[in-house]
Formats: sequence, structure tokens, C-alpha cells
Amino acid sequence: MSTERSAISPSRALTGLWFEQTARNLHLRYRAATPTPETRCKLDDDVLIWRGHRVRVVQAGAGDPLLLLGGLGSHLGMWAPFAAEFPARRIIRFDMPGSGLSSTPLYPLSIPALAQLAVAVLDHCATPRADVVGFSYGGAVAQQTARDHPRRVRRLVLAATTCGVGGVPGSIAAMTALATPLRFYSRPYFEQVAAALYGGATGRDPEVRTQQIRMRNHAPPPSSYGYAMQMLGGKGWSSLPFLTDIPHETLVISGDDDPLVPVENARILADRIPRARLKIVKRAGHLLLWDDAPNVAAHIRSFINDRAAWNQRRVRAAKQKERREPDTREGPTYRSRPTSSGVLQKPALDHRL
Repeated sequence: MSTERSAISPSRALTGLWFEQTARNLHLRYRAATPTPETRCKLDDDVLIWRGHRVRVVQAGAGDPLLLLGGLGSHLGMWAPFAAEFPARRIIRFDMPGSGLSSTPLYPLSIPALAQLAVAVLDHCATPRADVVGFSYGGAVAQQTARDHPRRVRRLVLAATTCGVGGVPGSIAAMTALATPLRFYSRPYFEQVAAALYGGATGRDPEVRTQQIRMRNHAPPPSSYGYAMQMLGGKGWSSLPFLTDIPHETLVISGDDDPLVPVENARILADRIPRARLKIVKRAGHLLLWDDAPNVAAHIRSFINDRAAWNQRRVRAAKQKERREPDTREGPTYRSRPTSSGVLQKPALDHRL
């Protein structure tokens, strides 16, 4: 029996099968240029089998580990511009179930479950701890990971993300465009909604939109069912009850031209996480990590390097304090040196201190 039909039955339309087939045809019609070797997805990449799910995992580079958690419907190839800004880091990425080359779950995976998956990826990569960057939907997973598995996270970066329930919703136009994965299939539709959905450089610059389309086409787009499972997995989630329990040094970074996740959400996170600092990037939109990668990555590098240098100085200062004898006298520092018999000599001026 042929799978092609001249008319679409109501039941098939309701289940979304017709929409998915139509969207895939649009995707093939408007597919961008051939992907570059640096970002092309390969079927022989590392695969983690987690609770029956096939999860594609890629790690590259050497140095301190940096775990990247992507947004709704995105695949790990979209991180290429951002990852290129961290040549001294071991970058760990994975496709969340329902997107990229990972399998599509039969049921929604909750945010706490995805946090467990993130830890499983670290285990798979033999990484006890890592700095974590969570973007948009991945920012929710990053918050949950920091709360449920604090020893697996060194420093935390939350980009263009929200606390979930209790946060400030995006504009009606942005939320409407987010409800469908059609932007991953149809270039005209992506061009139509880019400004209302993403803002920033992607919304302003046609060349940036073309670059985004090329990156999206490095892997298959999410199916309508997989996309729906991801959306349902985040339904009802909120980090407001536990934000004050996140102990990590945290950078909350957001653009002031983000119609999907308004900048007020970044302020909510920064106000409630005890050791958080806030960075608002001027004229940046929702895709600031990807369409403004050099600028935003510089802020994140500065945050990570500053904390590492600060920790090293603190350790050195503590060791020096332990070696130094307490001296409450005014003037030059004196030290008492014992003789071979154990009798203390007269305190002598120590010019080495």
C-alpha cells in the first residue's frame, strides 16, 4: 500500500504526522550549504546508553572540563562558534533525548532526570567535576544539576535562562513561535520569526541568520514528537524553591534584547543565588552564546579565570599565614630562632619578610 495520499485524514493531521512530513520536505528544500568538517555530525561519534536512551556525546580538546547544556530542540553542533572560543578547555557536549542524533524518548524526561543524565555524561567522560554552562532550556538543567549534584559542578554559568514557574514569560509572539519546531525545518519561517523569537544579532542581521541556519543543518532537526517531549519535560518545573541552596560561584548572563527570556529573569536568578554575579550584554538577544560568541565568551572566560586565580591566591595566602608566626608588636617583623639546645635567642630583625 502506498504511503502517499492525495488527501490528509483528520486523524493523521491531529497526530501531527502530516505536519512532520511536510516540515521535513521543507527542510530538504531549503537546506543550507554543506557543513564544515569541524562541525559535521558523524554517526560513529561516542554514544552513551542511559536508561534505554541512545545519547550522542562528543568531547574535544584538552584542559579543564567545560560541560555545555543546550537549548530546546538544539543539537551539539550549534555550540561550534562558542566552543571555538575555549581552545584551552576540554569541551563536553551531548544531544539531549529528542534532538540531534540522540534517540527520541517515548515519554517526557523531567528536568531532574536530565540533570541525572548530565551527571551520567560526566561519568561517561571520566570527569569527576566540570564547569557547567547552561543555555536557555539547558540553563534549567544546569540549575537542577548544581542543586542535586553540587560536587559535580565547579563553577556555574546560566545564560539566557529562567527559573521556570515564577519567572517572567516572554512576549506572546515569541512564545507562539517557540511552540512549534517549524523554524528548524523551514528557512522562510525562521526568517519570519527570528526577530520576534530571538532578537539580538540574529533578529537584526540576515547574514547571522544564514550562519544560524547552516549550523542547524549539521544534524537532523528535532521531530515534532521529540520536540513536544522536551517541552512537556519542563512543564511545571521551578527552581525558585532551591535557588538559595545553590552554593557555587555563578555567572548569570543575559542580553537586554531577548524577547523569549526577558532580562528580568536574569535578575531573579542573580538576586536569589547567594554567590551569583550578573552580566547584562547590550543589544544581545536570546542566541547570544552563538550569534555573539566572541564577546560573550570573553565575559565567561574572565569569570572562570578570575575565580581560578582568586582560589590560587587564597590558598597561597592561607599557607603563608600558617608559616608566619603571629607578631602584635609595632615596627619591623622579628623572629625568634631556637639554638641547638632549644633555648631561644634574642629576637633578631628579619629582613626577608
